[in-house]
Amino acid sequence: MLQALNTGHDGSLSTGHANSPQDMLSRLETMVLMGMEIPLPAIRRQIASGIDLIVHLGRLRDKSRKVLEVTEILDYRDGEILLQPIYSFEETGERNGKIQGIWKKVHKLTHTGKLLAAGYKEAAENADAD
Repeated sequence: MLQALNTGHDGSLSTGHANSPQDMLSRLETMVLMGMEIPLPAIRRQIASGIDLIVHLGRLRDKSRKVLEVTEILDYRDGEILLQPIYSFEETGERNGKIQGIWKKVHKLTHTGKLLAAGYKEAAENADAD
């Protein structure tokens, strides 16, 4: 999967199981290390180059599933993959035993080049809006 993401063909989608976006990166690193002997910095560079966004879904205490966070992978620097949350789910309370909440924009989308290249000028401009 990681090799396919880095071949220059945009538009891949994959599912992984983890407890957070950061945990997903650790699990992905571990999976690669289980199959190949590649230096960890090389694996991290491949991940940072091949993955744009992580969409984190979770099960809440009311047993519902919700998108909890959308995180952008910014870069690989000083041996680490840099993440930036774009949106996060914020609980506002409960009603009839169901968790209520809102989507909160945390940061702007930094890398809008692929949106622009695909003709989504308005989406790229909106990503920059507060």
